Amino acid sequence: MSAVIESTAVSRTPATSDESTRKAEVSTLLSPRFYTTDYKAMDAIDVTPVRAEWDAMMAEYEGDNNHDHFQRDAQFEVELKEVFARISPELRKEFLDFLISSVTSEFSGCVLYNEIKKNVDNPDIKNLMGMMARDESRHAGFINASLKDLGMGVDLGGLKRTKAYTYFKPKYIFYATYLSEKIGYARYITIFRQLERNPDKRFHPIFRWFERWCNDEFRHGESFALIMRAHPHLLRGANTLWIRFFLLAVYATMFVRDHTRPAMHEAMGLQSTAYDYEVFRITSEISKQVFPLTLDIDHPAFRAGMDRLRRISFAADRAKAQGGVLGTLKRGACAVAGFAVFARLYLLPVHRHTLPAQIRVAPVW
Repeated sequence: MSAVIESTAVSRTPATSDESTRKAEVSTLLSPRFYTTDYKAMDAIDVTPVRAEWDAMMAEYEGDNNHDHFQRDAQFEVELKEVFARISPELRKEFLDFLISSVTSEFSGCVLYNEIKKNVDNPDIKNLMGMMARDESRHAGFINASLKDLGMGVDLGGLKRTKAYTYFKPKYIFYATYLSEKIGYARYITIFRQLERNPDKRFHPIFRWFERWCNDEFRHGESFALIMRAHPHLLRGANTLWIRFFLLAVYATMFVRDHTRPAMHEAMGLQSTAYDYEVFRITSEISKQVFPLTLDIDHPAFRAGMDRLRRISFAADRAKAQGGVLGTLKRGACAVAGFAVFARLYLLPVHRHTLPAQIRVAPVW
């Protein structure tokens, strides 16, 4: 599918807040999106089958152990001036691309959860969505503050008004957002542990906040896991085909996008491919608590296919830069090739397993 051949790489570093906002507004098939859904169906969700776990989870939300986390300390400013100011232009460009993508993704969650909260009467769902919107608002604001340090903050209010919205059925929201939150956890904790072991490679102070931050992501994923476990038909039959699709789409998107940021990973002492497969491993282990299948990420054909998608993406970028009729034809060929590779990856064997009786798995990585 074309979702895995259109790169998010940018030609140059955004120079102003207006440019950063315009970049965040662009909707490609790899960039974070804004979503809307069927609010009536969301209102009808019944969490009675998982009531005990649900109430325990909501108590965690209400405890709000991150209420004082997203506040910058004096050391933040010191690191910003003494470390980040010395990084290369290439690393700066990739890091800013990462921040703009991240703030768009976090704010997308905030907008979606707020809209659901406003449009439902179900007290369980209304309360949950309010708590998650609170968390995502903090995340987006904290990232945006780092962009504003460089004069490149995103106009979040304007972004909400101008960014295109994609309609997803509630079950697609559950699958995609569950994976987004869990893979976000896996990404942040992997980066945090790497820089904890190698503090000399922490080129920006925001990474010191990732450990407690990623536990918000973990809890958000658990919320959708409980909703799906309360409605087991979402995890059976033809719906497993959708689970398989979203697993592959999320992994492929991450793999292609991350390979546009080699300097950023290298600066942290990571290698893009190895980092991605570690994130896939963590996410696959976590997702076993709710999904009846996981992808065989170690299958040689899977790894070869993911690398093929990366090369197709870069070829599509070159064709786009070339422009003209020939460039358009080349991009079309890349789209067809990307679709074929994605289809072959989709048909690879998967690992199937029985769901555990309980899904409360603490973040341990």
